[in-house]
Amino acid sequence: MKALDELTFDNRFARLGDAFSTHVLPEPLDEPRLVVASNAAMALLDLDPAVAETPVFAELFSGHKLWAEAEPRAMVYSGHQFGGYTPQLGDGRGLLLGEVYNEAGEHWDLHLKGAGMTPYSRMGDGRAVLRSSIREFLASEALHALGIPSSRALCVIGSSTPVWREKQERGAMVLRLAPSHVRFGHFEYFYYTKKPEQQAELAEHVLNLHYPECREQPEPYLAMFREIVERNAEMIAKWQAYGFCHGVMNTDNMSILGITFDFGPFAFLDDFDAHFICNHSDHEGRYSFSNQVPIGQWNLSALAQALTPFISVDALKEALGLYLPLYQAHYLDLMRRRLGLTTAEDDDQKLVERLLKLMQNSGVDYTLFFRRLGDEPAALAVAKLRDDFVDLAGFDAWAGLYKARVERDGDYSEEQRRERMHAVNPLYILRNYLAQNAIAAAESGDYSEVRRLHEVLSKPFEEQAGMEQYAQRPPDWGKHLEISCSS
Repeated sequence: MKALDELTFDNRFARLGDAFSTHVLPEPLDEPRLVVASNAAMALLDLDPAVAETPVFAELFSGHKLWAEAEPRAMVYSGHQFGGYTPQLGDGRGLLLGEVYNEAGEHWDLHLKGAGMTPYSRMGDGRAVLRSSIREFLASEALHALGIPSSRALCVIGSSTPVWREKQERGAMVLRLAPSHVRFGHFEYFYYTKKPEQQAELAEHVLNLHYPECREQPEPYLAMFREIVERNAEMIAKWQAYGFCHGVMNTDNMSILGITFDFGPFAFLDDFDAHFICNHSDHEGRYSFSNQVPIGQWNLSALAQALTPFISVDALKEALGLYLPLYQAHYLDLMRRRLGLTTAEDDDQKLVERLLKLMQNSGVDYTLFFRRLGDEPAALAVAKLRDDFVDLAGFDAWAGLYKARVERDGDYSEEQRRERMHAVNPLYILRNYLAQNAIAAAESGDYSEVRRLHEVLSKPFEEQAGMEQYAQRPPDWGKHLEISCSS
């Protein structure tokens, strides 16, 4: 394990130069204090978890101190926001402090969010508030624990610095980790500003560092784009299977690596609702839960347009054509496993669709239904779950099909079925009301609930003694929380 002063920096993106980012120093927060840290994320940097409790830890991740080898840069990019193109965006409140590589040879960006104003802040103050920082921290680590590709979060540092949103709040910083923070919007920026040399340099950077295996293909850039398509198809399939709503799928929020990042008004479904909109600013429902699948393809098309200098239009269209079949295959595979099925049949898609329609019409808790379905033998489980449904005749018809499907699936013990289903059906998810309870306590100076919730969510599939309150249906007030982009 390493101490903080033993991190090894290799700032590869910074070496691309001033056309790609601007040198900016973070603005320190007043009276910094540790809110929460992730031991699992610290392990990615080979850091001893004990260093999180030292004063220098809070000073480093609140802008008061900086490693001599760090090279903080604000990245420039553009993007399509709610379908409309914005020519220049960039890191308006975040800084890429530098890249660190661990003993396994992995490179990790240290990205400090809430670090103050940059040339790309536009009308913003460059700050993040405590509530948004806590939400991003919890979401990053919770998604990773569920097996959903995501950026990671090392820590949240709170402060006494006042920040104005709808009301006065306290400033905070979250330290985000990812192998890269290059977005679809990076390629769009250099494409639309007609800077082919820089765009080519960026493409080489991403290809060499993040998709080196594509170098072996006849058309490396096309191979890279196909990989990006597949990664995004798989990521969004996992979002849909686990009921995760991103909320702001702008192209500047889409990672070139196919990982979830830039958390704003996200939410996990409580009651199943295919039309759920988690962002109260999304008046048209562009980023509703069910619309995430076509929007994923739309965003990939926007990236494809930016890659036309390197790849033929016909080849890009062919690669884009892989998206929906790949998504459907990943999604159906995971939903089969969530239903406890180990084999594939042609009617499985219809079985899933019929269930979701019944859940939609009855307001059934999405996460708890699947968990309880695996608690007991199929016949007994569906009998107990029946009372959650309004359309009893419809559910009985589905339950008959499901029980017959389970019988055809294979010869295994009920205990094997239970273990297999519980390994993919979480008992604990990051419900908005749980996050809100933790935030309310943290805003009053009590960080224990944030830390406890983080620990529970780090083992979402394991039943944890004394944590029953985290596996309950939310109260009515908890189902209708409005989440904004500033949240």
